Amino acid sequence: MFTPKALATLIGAAALTALPLMGLSEVDPTENLVPNTSSRLPLEDLRSFAKVFEQIRQGYIEEVDDSTLLEYAIKGMLQGLDPHSSYLDRESFDDLQANTTGEFAGLGIEVGIENDHITVVTPMDDTPAARAGLKAGDIILRLSGKSMRGVSLDEAVERMRGPKGSSVTLTIARKGYKEPFEVTLQRDTVRVRSVRSRILEEGYGYVRISQFQLGTGDDVVKAVNKLQDKSALKGLIIDLRNNPGGVLQSSVEVVDAFLEEGLVVYTEGRTESSQLSYSAEPGDITAGAPIVVLINDGSASAAEIVAGALQDHRRAVVMGTDSFGKGSVQTVIPINSDRAIKLTTALYFTPNGRSIQAQGITPDILVERVKITRLEGPARTTEADLAGHLGNGNGGEERNAEDRKKAKEAREDWLDRDNQIFEALNVLKGLNLYANRDRQLRPRVARAD
Repeated sequence: MFTPKALATLIGAAALTALPLMGLSEVDPTENLVPNTSSRLPLEDLRSFAKVFEQIRQGYIEEVDDSTLLEYAIKGMLQGLDPHSSYLDRESFDDLQANTTGEFAGLGIEVGIENDHITVVTPMDDTPAARAGLKAGDIILRLSGKSMRGVSLDEAVERMRGPKGSSVTLTIARKGYKEPFEVTLQRDTVRVRSVRSRILEEGYGYVRISQFQLGTGDDVVKAVNKLQDKSALKGLIIDLRNNPGGVLQSSVEVVDAFLEEGLVVYTEGRTESSQLSYSAEPGDITAGAPIVVLINDGSASAAEIVAGALQDHRRAVVMGTDSFGKGSVQTVIPINSDRAIKLTTALYFTPNGRSIQAQGITPDILVERVKITRLEGPARTTEADLAGHLGNGNGGEERNAEDRKKAKEAREDWLDRDNQIFEALNVLKGLNLYANRDRQLRPRVARAD
């Protein structure tokens, strides 16, 4: 049986490995046994812990080894602090590292569940799945002979991951094929793309950030530069909806890419190491082009840092709905080679001193995600539709009913697919229109040298 002193020594020894990483000084764990001192472990509570520990060891319906019970105790201690502090066992630690770096050994398939079947959403570029010719819509019936029907999404992803170089055989059902077929793939290092981009209309770009990984800042810069190679940017949409956050430094790098100078974010906590401040360096990659940031209640943590900083600096119009409100910073502290704790160590604040914790970012323009129902008016005839109409004297392009129909369908396509992007695009056009107008109305001063 563990005595209170032995337990205190054990707990203190575990703390010693973590505390220096947090910038704290080492302590003698045996000093924690002195009672009635608020800064030290209370003896009576340690005795209670020891009694509970022994009761579980002796009386629980199944035998549980001491190491497992102590691990449960650590988990409970962290879970009791707040929703974001936690104990990371080997599997959880590996998952966290994979999410942070965006790299893992697997097949490179984004999957979903459709009609109780694991279905390929898309094969990622330059991965074993893409090289094997898997397509969106393919149904994975079996993985190495084991049925995938009814398997949860998390379990499916876990089964598809494995050591680099190992092989797995998928049984695939594909539309247009009478019989399922098998594909054997060799697992390789897969990098999850956190940034996607495209041109929406001539001059208007779109960048989607799904999460903040270690390389997200560089990826955003590359994506914007690529958009500018295709079309001179008149405006940019940064989509942070359903972005759960990620690496703090990456969010700072994203903000820095669009600011010439100024504070990005600062953090405040109990320890000196948690008092941090980040500022932007000169250089706006868009040269001041208007920006709209889209957020919703799934935008959290690092995503809120980006939205809040660009909003405070009046560098972007924030649209959508209120964000999640996770304004705390978690520090990952390794305990040994394959285990760690994730501990809340600070709160972060926007440049204007706003704490986002349990409040979130309020958009400048509220736009709910809705399904739009259009009111169809009667078909109208314009001058361009009349037989024998006169041409445009200025050489302007005529727009008959067919031309207007195509333009209307293009607008309605965006409206049907995503009304928030549609509204963001309209705001960018308005901002660009008035920016050009202001430049044209500026007084011209003649120089007399």
